[in-house]
Amino acid sequence: MITDAKDLARQVGQTMFAADTASKDTMGMEMLICEPGRAVMRMTVQALHLNGHQICHGGFIFTLADSTFAFACNSYNKNAVAAGCSIEFLKPGQLGDVLTCEGLEQTLSGRHGIYDMKVSNQRGEVIALFRGKSAQIQGTVIPVTE
Repeated sequence: MITDAKDLARQVGQTMFAADTASKDTMGMEMLICEPGRAVMRMTVQALHLNGHQICHGGFIFTLADSTFAFACNSYNKNAVAAGCSIEFLKPGQLGDVLTCEGLEQTLSGRHGIYDMKVSNQRGEVIALFRGKSAQIQGTVIPVTE
């Protein structure tokens, strides 16, 4: 039984994460928080994430931010997809770094939202900043009972 918006967001996050093979199994991410308009995810940089410079490939950092974005913008149990996004890489991720991404809704107007993601390492250094625009589409993550 869903008791409030925070509980709904938590259940949406758990349902999405259970089916998210890319984030959970391929990338090794953990979902820490899913609240209305907010999500926090974490992953440890492993050898399979390193590029030819022996730093974390930007695509993996992008994927962490994109996954966090997905949980934040779907947290209201209205299916939402990315309509656009951009990322700024500020520091390299190193082997063994624990990267945490916090995503926060900046605005939600009608079917569209703007969300900012901040990826930091275990020392609190900001690795990347990502901004995503969401668009709500038909459907819900978990069934709605009236």
